Amino acid sequence: MPAYNFKSMQVVPPAKDFIDIVLSKTQRQTPTVVHNGWAIQRIRQFYMRKVKFTAQNWNEKLTQILDDFPKVEDIHPFYSDLLNVLYDKDHYKLALGQLNTARNLIDKLSQDYVRLLKYGDSLYRCKELKRAALGRMCTLMKGQDASLKYLEQVRQHMSRLPGIDPNARSLLLCGYPNVGKSSMMNILTRADVEVQPYAFTTKSLYVGHMDYRYMRWQVLDTPGILDRPLEERNTIEMQSITALAHLRCAVLYLVDISEQCGYSLAQQAALFHSIKPLFANKPLLVLVNKTDVRPLEALSPEEAALLQGMGDEARRISSGGAAAVDGGDAEGSALLTMSTLTEEGVMAAKQAACDRLLNFRVELKVAGKRIADVLNRMHVALPKHRDASLRPPVIPASVAAARAAAAAGQAAAKRKLEVQLQEEGGGAGVYSADLRKHYDLKDPAWRYDIMPEVLDGHNIADFIDPDIDAKLAELEREEAQLEAQHQEQVRRREGGCLIAAASSGV
Repeated sequence: MPAYNFKSMQVVPPAKDFIDIVLSKTQRQTPTVVHNGWAIQRIRQFYMRKVKFTAQNWNEKLTQILDDFPKVEDIHPFYSDLLNVLYDKDHYKLALGQLNTARNLIDKLSQDYVRLLKYGDSLYRCKELKRAALGRMCTLMKGQDASLKYLEQVRQHMSRLPGIDPNARSLLLCGYPNVGKSSMMNILTRADVEVQPYAFTTKSLYVGHMDYRYMRWQVLDTPGILDRPLEERNTIEMQSITALAHLRCAVLYLVDISEQCGYSLAQQAALFHSIKPLFANKPLLVLVNKTDVRPLEALSPEEAALLQGMGDEARRISSGGAAAVDGGDAEGSALLTMSTLTEEGVMAAKQAACDRLLNFRVELKVAGKRIADVLNRMHVALPKHRDASLRPPVIPASVAAARAAAAAGQAAAKRKLEVQLQEEGGGAGVYSADLRKHYDLKDPAWRYDIMPEVLDGHNIADFIDPDIDAKLAELEREEAQLEAQHQEQVRRREGGCLIAAASSGV
């Protein structure tokens, strides 16, 4: 995700609309009826409330604007310099400073007029003090009209800036205008950058995203750069210079070998050596584009020497931080050829640049001060043999049989699928799948038992007593005998009670 989101900034209204917004809110959200018969203290509170509410609205609106716009000192140096290139840092800070001063003055006005309203002796005097307070606030904001309009233009332009994360893994395409940077951008990412056969088609930074080794990468397409002194470069070129100076990325310097861009190889080599200080501490690749029009073999010895010189210099710059890729930074590995028309060599250039940047980032972390703290908390376990027993890998019998059959040149027996068994058994509706054949039991012979195993190799049939019927009959006979004895005792007890009752009655 980008580190800065400039699209969430709210609209900055001009002074006239700003005044209408604040006064309208004051009119809607404060009482509007006052009577001359009210007590003077109530009248004072009525107008003091309006002055305080209006000042609070100004304060909230201006604070929102000041908080939305990024502070030049608090953001990444890339965005700080980009703001300076696009909008003039001094003008930008001056506009924000004027709004901050206006906010403080409005708060001071509110305090002064609230203090005067406390001593208002009539409805008319309080009303005039309120009008003077609101009028001075509006006059103060009318003077900020130029700053408000400038900040709105800055907001509109900033909302169209691409979301660039300065700390993300990035590939940066640079070079002369019309050498194929935008075409390569469209190939590597899903971005749709305009491509035209004239210089400076790309007038601002464009960002696209791609995936490599299951990681997210951003690709930056920069406007073309001309070989001239820094103070003579325009705003379009300075965006590229800013990105090269502040972004920690892999730089891909594109060279048009066909010279169809309008610049010779000597001019492109001169630009490379001119901006060479910006490549310091960055992985660098020189990509020779448009080889479908003019191959390397068609170059003169002088032109070949220029390309070789750029490749050697790129390898020397990269060796200062980037590690070798795939077994060493071989001769000419920093000089790659490709064609954005046929897409030949584009993916190889992408892979080389990404690998270089990954190794470069790893080496930076290893060389940093925090690596010692991390290593102190790490322990690499080295397993040892616990005994002399050999524990080879276990290969399933089916896999071993299949390998043996393949080694003997025989076709391995294939397991019949349930669909095939269904067709052989009469088809759907007739065939009944045999689910018991997959039971995982200790003895496979138990799979088709009428009473399957339930516990420790036993089923319910193993717990049935063969003499259960005789024992059940004996229990029933014994229970009937006990019941008869109980009934006899009850009958005797009742007979004794009757005899006792009859004797007492006599």
